[in-house]
Amino acid sequence: MSTSPASSVLEARKALAKRLRDMREDAELTAVALAKAAGWERTKVSKIEHAARSPSVADIRTWCRICGAQDQTEDLLAALRAVASMYVEWKRHRRTGLRQIQQARVPLYERTELMRAYCSQVIPGHFQTREYAVALFRGINAGHQFTDDAEEAAAVRTKRAQIIRKPGHRFAFVIEEAVLYYRMGGPEVMADQMEHLLSVMTLPSVSFGVIPRDITRSVHVTHNFSIFDDVQVSVELVSAAVTVTAPGEIARYEREFARLAEMAVYGEKARELIKKAQAVYRA
Repeated sequence: MSTSPASSVLEARKALAKRLRDMREDAELTAVALAKAAGWERTKVSKIEHAARSPSVADIRTWCRICGAQDQTEDLLAALRAVASMYVEWKRHRRTGLRQIQQARVPLYERTELMRAYCSQVIPGHFQTREYAVALFRGINAGHQFTDDAEEAAAVRTKRAQIIRKPGHRFAFVIEEAVLYYRMGGPEVMADQMEHLLSVMTLPSVSFGVIPRDITRSVHVTHNFSIFDDVQVSVELVSAAVTVTAPGEIARYEREFARLAEMAVYGEKARELIKKAQAVYRA
């Protein structure tokens, strides 16, 4: 994962380009042969495959037809749409503030039946106390020069979090143990946050895992990401929220989440790690 939205878009373009190149090679066509069959200039295929040129919708359809892979057309078009509109820059929200961002996400959470999330930097939003959220939003405001509405944004997030107690929703969260030690607010805020975490993780709709710091890893630490059913993935970067909607890419995040979840501990072992962190804040 990249720390830059521009880099993330480039990575997505490269991933799409690789899929197109693999398709051509599976069809045993040279780049020149594909271009000739499509009636394109001979360098167009090379430019697309090296992500120097973005394909159009018509290009994707033609490419799939010539390669005899029409069954992949819709998935590739979804990937193309994701590249074109995959991120929303945080700076667009400077005038409206973080409260509006939080409010805008409510419908997505309400219609999602299964939410899976991996957090490597902060406590998941559904589990944050109001004081923890205020401290977090104030830090974001300071770093991005947003309108100072941390209190209002935290109130919306806290209210939205009540969804974990409503029927018809399931939640699977995995965090890094280090998250328990990243301070948002003073020791009292963090101690209360740990207590709240111990409480909500016992809800029947919630599966909560912690990846121990001393585990031998099979997956590297990455950015926070959330999977909403099987229709959308949201990735939190430093300066943008990246939205992924291509089915193939969603499946990739689902596999990544499953691998991360396998490294985590649950139940009493997870509670022991949280209580250990809580003791640090109460010392």
